[in-house]
Amino acid sequence: MNSDQATERKVNGRGGRTRRAVLRDALGTLAVTLAAGKAFAQTPSPAPNIIFIMADDLGYADLSCYGRPDISTPHLDGLAGKGVRFLQAYANSPVCSATRTALMTGRYQYRLRIGLEEPLLANREDLGLPADHPTLPSLLRKAGYATMLIGKWHLGVLPKFGPLQSGYEHFFGFRGGVVDYYTHAGNNKKEDLWDDDTPVREVGYLTELLGNRAVNAINGYAKSKKPFLLSLHFSAPHWPWEAPGDEAESDRLRAASLFHFDGGTQATYRRMVEAMDAEVGRVLKALDANGLAQNTIVVFTSDNGGERFSNTWPFTGRKTELLEGGVRIPAIVSWPARIPQGQTTEQVAMTMDWLPTLLAAAGTKPDPAFLPDGLNLLPLLAPGAAASPRKVFWRYKTNAQRAFRDGDFKYLKLLDKTFLFNVVDDPMERANLKDRRKAVFERMQAEWRAWNKGMLPQVADSYTENFTADQLADHIASPKASGDVDTAD
Repeated sequence: MNSDQATERKVNGRGGRTRRAVLRDALGTLAVTLAAGKAFAQTPSPAPNIIFIMADDLGYADLSCYGRPDISTPHLDGLAGKGVRFLQAYANSPVCSATRTALMTGRYQYRLRIGLEEPLLANREDLGLPADHPTLPSLLRKAGYATMLIGKWHLGVLPKFGPLQSGYEHFFGFRGGVVDYYTHAGNNKKEDLWDDDTPVREVGYLTELLGNRAVNAINGYAKSKKPFLLSLHFSAPHWPWEAPGDEAESDRLRAASLFHFDGGTQATYRRMVEAMDAEVGRVLKALDANGLAQNTIVVFTSDNGGERFSNTWPFTGRKTELLEGGVRIPAIVSWPARIPQGQTTEQVAMTMDWLPTLLAAAGTKPDPAFLPDGLNLLPLLAPGAAASPRKVFWRYKTNAQRAFRDGDFKYLKLLDKTFLFNVVDDPMERANLKDRRKAVFERMQAEWRAWNKGMLPQVADSYTENFTADQLADHIASPKASGDVDTAD
C-alpha cells in the first residue's frame, strides 16, 4: 500500500467502502445505467482504438466550432461534425498537472499528494504520479492495448516517475510543464525532449514534431493489428508565445524567462492554435488512410480553461480561477461505429470521466481498489439519451477557492466571499442568489464541506499559482498567492 492509499483509508475510515463510493451512488449512476446503458451493453469486436488529444490552456471558445470568430479550426470542427460536442465539460482543475492527475487516475486529484500541486514545479523531484497507481494506460495495457504518450507529461521526473513507469510502453515528448517550441528547453534552460527514457535532440517546431510522431505511430499500429491508446498531449497553445516561423522570438527568450508578459499577440495565438489544428488534421487523415477511422475513438479537450489570449466567452475568469472561464473547456468525442454524429450534449462532464468511459468502451474495468470518481459517459452519448444530473466539486489553494456544481446551480467561495449562481441562466456569474435561494446555498455549502473531508487536506508546502495585478491589467489589486492553507470551516 502506497502513502496515498494509506492516507485515503485514514481519511475515509471505512475500509473498502469510501466516501467516493457513497458520493458516486448519490450522483445517480445506477439510474443513468438503467435508462440508457443497453445501447452500449457490448463492446464491438475488434476493440476500438483510442486517440486522446489534449490541448494546453485552450479556452472554451477558442475553436471556431465553439464560436471563436478569428481562428479557423477546420479539422477539429470536422471532428465535432462526426461526433458529439460537449457544451458543459469541465477540467478537474484550473491548472495543468492537477487535471492530468485526474485524467490518468479517473479520480479527484485531491486523493493523491501530487494532485495538491497547482501546478507541479520542476524542482519537486520528490513528487509525482505513483508508479503503482492504476492508470488509464496501465489498465488498457492489461486489456491488450498498445500504449504511447506523445507530448506533455508533467506528472513527475525520473527516476521514480514518468510515462513508462505509469503504463505507457512508449513516450516521445517532454516531462516538465513547459518547453520552448524551437529549443525544446524548459524554463530552467535545460533541454527536455525524450524518446522513451532517453534524452534526444530534434530540430523543428514542437507542435509539428508531435504531429509527425503521432502519424508514424498510427501507421505502425495499423500494421500490427493491435488496438492502441495514443495519448497526444500538445503543448499548444501554452506560452511561450511562439508560432510557426517565430524563431526570432525563441532566440530572444533564451536570455529571458519563458514565462514572459512582454510578448504574444492575438495573431500569434491564432497561428499557434491553427498549427495544432493542422496536426490534428494529419492524425485524422492517417486514420482514414489506414482504414481505422470507423472504429477509433478520438477525444479532444483541454487541460484547463484559457490563459491570457484565450476566448472564454460567455464566461468570466481564466486559468488558476474557479470561475467558469477557468474550468469550462471544449470537449469533443467521435466514434463513428457507435456514437451519433453532428450532435451536441448538455451533459455535465469532467476530465476524470474519460478513464471509466474509455475503459468501458474497451470492454474492461477499473481496478476495484481504486474506484473512479468519474462517470462512464457512454450511456449518455447513446441516441436520444437525456443529460443526467451531476454533482462535481473543486478546490484551489490560491485565494481559498471552492466550487460545487449541482444541476444548474454553482456554489463558489473566493477568499471569505461566498456566492450561489445559476450558471445555466447566468453563465457570467453575475447574479449572486445566496440570499434569495438561502436553503440551496446552505445545502450546497454543507455538501462541499462533507465532500472535502474525504479528500487529502491542503498542505503548506504545496505550490499554487495565480495571476497578479502587475502581470495582467484586468486583475486589479490582485496580490501574489500567499500559499496559506484555507482552514476556514
